[in-house]
Amino acid sequence: MTDETRRALAALDRDTRTRLLATLARRFGDLDLAEDALQDAIAQALVSWPASGVPDSVEAWLTTTAKRKALDAVRREGVLARKLARIRLREERAPAASASVDPAEQVFDEDGDEFDDRLGLFFACAHPVLKPEDRIALTLRFLAGLTTAEVAHALLVPVPTMQQRIVRAKSRIRTLGVPFGVPRTADLPERLACVQRVIYLLYAEGFARSAGAEHVRDDLTAEAIRLARMLHALMPRVAEVTGLLALLVLTQARRPARTDAGGRPVSLAEQDRTCWDAAMIAEGLALAETAAAAGLDGGAGVYAIQSAIAAVHAEAASFETTDWVQIAVLYGLLEAREPSPVVRLGRAVAWGRARGLADGLRLLDDLAVDPVLARFRPFHVARAVTLEELGDSAGAMRAYRRALELPGNEAEDGLLAAAFAGLDGAGHG
Repeated sequence: MTDETRRALAALDRDTRTRLLATLARRFGDLDLAEDALQDAIAQALVSWPASGVPDSVEAWLTTTAKRKALDAVRREGVLARKLARIRLREERAPAASASVDPAEQVFDEDGDEFDDRLGLFFACAHPVLKPEDRIALTLRFLAGLTTAEVAHALLVPVPTMQQRIVRAKSRIRTLGVPFGVPRTADLPERLACVQRVIYLLYAEGFARSAGAEHVRDDLTAEAIRLARMLHALMPRVAEVTGLLALLVLTQARRPARTDAGGRPVSLAEQDRTCWDAAMIAEGLALAETAAAAGLDGGAGVYAIQSAIAAVHAEAASFETTDWVQIAVLYGLLEAREPSPVVRLGRAVAWGRARGLADGLRLLDDLAVDPVLARFRPFHVARAVTLEELGDSAGAMRAYRRALELPGNEAEDGLLAAAFAGLDGAGHG
């Protein structure tokens, strides 16, 4: 393999691979086939490019080659017979294709999407024949490009459980012949919740990585915001769609202050708010207000409420002057609609700031029996920070030690280790 070939293939980032996989999955309706075809195309590049040179458009070359590899597999393995019904359905609506066209090409030649392949696949993977948890897992793994371990972290389940869930979802799609095309307009609303959840979790993984050296993944947060904007353009009058975009924009506005020069995370309390992106804050506040107004009739949904919480943070001049009472009330509304452990954690922290740290610690301790939070690093970090501010150095050290035992990225590990060392040094000084 030449250096030029090696560099070209190394430059294939997750975004490009995901885009290729999405195109192939939509075209052929089979995730396993799409994955295999993409890997075969990359293997072909290793053979062809050293002799022919790296093509001007690597992505276009891989797309064309992968489609050919998939078509070869279809013909070779007899998969085509299961797809022929789609030809008959189209012939009822349009003139028959030329007899000279390869049936496989005819089956799979379905261009003309109204929006991005990946967003269309998000909706397709939200098909109601799949269990809700399987829809989200499948979409995050194959269409958002997260690893199985990253998906497991995002959904707070063990990796083996997630592996079984993904295999089950793929098998069900294959067995039932679930189409990978863009769904009908009438099908969009019922699949919206799953699509929004995937975009939200994709952003969350980029916001604070579950593993790796760096604390943030700017490519993932950028992709999530891009998809949220596309969804908003598709459904601009839906309050929850507007709320999701508002939440991501307002959160992303803090990005310039979220890490220090060494890449370590900076807590919200210590961030330099003059570095926050004023244009994004203005956009996010306007969107949050629109979401709140649109949700008045039917009651605000979870994303509209979360965007309202983000708006309160964005409007505060400092951490100390934040309206924590309002945030705590909003978390109460959120808990009524989504009584998850993570929401309860957020409410406990907010009430601790609003009512006093001792009250907050009692609420946190009440949550300690929750098995999800027991293995959730942010819960133990919240306890450590609260205990430290209350002057309980020994308790804070135990909480920091437990947090360091749980999965997280290396940049965060460094921050927590430094906080632990500081308390240990103070205790022995």
